[in-house]
Amino acid sequence: MSKDYYARLGITQSADAAQIKKAYRSLAMKCHPDRNPGDAEAEKKFKEINKAYEILSDPQKRAHYDQFGSAAFDGSGGGSQPGGGFGFDFGQATGGFSFEDVFHEFMGGGTRGGNKTRKSSGQRGSDLRYDVSISLEEAFRGLEQTITIPAYVSCESCSGSGAKEGAKPTSCGSCHGSGTVRAQQGFFTVERSCPTCNGEGSIIENPCIKCHGHGRTRKQRTLKISIPAGVEDGTRIRLSGEGEAGYRGGGHADLYIFVSIRPHQFIQREGADIHCEIPVSITTATLGGEIEIPTIDGGKARVTIPEGTQANQKFRLKSKGMPIIRRDLRGDMYIHTRIDVPTKLTKRQKELLTEFAEIEETSKSKGSSFFDKLKNLWSSSDAN
Repeated sequence: MSKDYYARLGITQSADAAQIKKAYRSLAMKCHPDRNPGDAEAEKKFKEINKAYEILSDPQKRAHYDQFGSAAFDGSGGGSQPGGGFGFDFGQATGGFSFEDVFHEFMGGGTRGGNKTRKSSGQRGSDLRYDVSISLEEAFRGLEQTITIPAYVSCESCSGSGAKEGAKPTSCGSCHGSGTVRAQQGFFTVERSCPTCNGEGSIIENPCIKCHGHGRTRKQRTLKISIPAGVEDGTRIRLSGEGEAGYRGGGHADLYIFVSIRPHQFIQREGADIHCEIPVSITTATLGGEIEIPTIDGGKARVTIPEGTQANQKFRLKSKGMPIIRRDLRGDMYIHTRIDVPTKLTKRQKELLTEFAEIEETSKSKGSSFFDKLKNLWSSSDAN
């Protein structure tokens, strides 16, 4: 069943990011389980508004939701593939804020997670973006491409720990390894990152000479990426774990490939369907016949042009369009006729066309012409 995430947050589809955030804050504070102990309905609603905010607060997810509805996020869509690799990412939010951020702010900076201490395991690396521009033919076939990107990688000398070989980080004496320190402010206890270890929970007394204690170095990375057949313009592909290495052993981030498709000289694309304008001679359009046209897969197709074909008439070639990702199907190709009127005629051609025009005038005189009908229509309108 389709879910209306806008209705769950009590906003309209035209709401901007600030309005979405404001609506979420208000509802999340009201329905949080800590404020409604034992209320199953409040807990259910809290989960629903969190899901709605997760989708609508991310521009990429919101665009997919507006186009495909909630079905795009019910398990049939993309997302990261098991075990890493790359896939179509309609899923995990990058950044934003959670309800815990709201609750933390509302309570005046109090501690999160009760009395539990937090020990840092290094900062996660930054996500990377790489833009790829391909032709429509390459989008049809799919392709593999080798790219080179500058990025932070785990230091080989210290294996990402930041400590000199043989040495190990020691627990911070100021925060006792938690990465945070607390201070009393009136009635509240405020928790902040430890200034001694910068929230890491540990101190490196003998830093690695190569990375200077950061646990990572910057270098050019080369890797091979795969663009699937049928990819659309604006598609984002996520390569899990291929982003920058984290600080002092923090996790690797992701690499996002943004695909753009260059405009084609003759073909326009609409989803999996393609459209092409084909010139048809005036004689073929009048008398009928067959024309041969090239197709996107490199082959050829014959199209029957019926007698009396008009300009901008549309013909469908089934399954001659673009591949549909994850399905063994193709879209259709639509041919739009353009009557090709000759600009240079031989003397004999002019004689034949003149003779044809004379015959046409004779035929018109035997019946009511278009202009006669139009004249009669205006006359009847004036009479009324």
